[in-house]
Amino acid sequence: MSFHCPLRRPTTITEFLKTQRPQPQPQTRHASLLRRPKRPYTFTQLVTLSDGSTYTHRTTSPAAIYKASKDTRNTALWNPSSQKLMNVEADEAGRLRAFRERFGRGWDAQTAGGRAQEEERRGRRMTRMRVCWI
Repeated sequence: MSFHCPLRRPTTITEFLKTQRPQPQPQTRHASLLRRPKRPYTFTQLVTLSDGSTYTHRTTSPAAIYKASKDTRNTALWNPSSQKLMNVEADEAGRLRAFRERFGRGWDAQTAGGRAQEEERRGRRMTRMRVCWI
């Protein structure tokens, strides 16, 4: 069983218009999609380093001025020979002080005199513990 359907061209103009007429599209009232740009907007920013020097650069941060408290000029990692930066006690940001307030000074590096005092304190604690258990 074969099915044969010949392709026929429209013979009259009305048939031609019926076949070529586009389907009516309903009106839409929603907003059309606006594509975002591929690159983000960049702002000009003035960076002030710890020694007072400044430079400008383009960044995505909207802050116009950035003041760096730590940079390559005042970090021991970048300046290992600087004696000024070797002092751990000089804490500009106050992070070491905040740590000591929260956890005490037990984490500090101990000297010979400090070790003796710590051992003495430990001995006192141990005697107190023994007294409590007896």
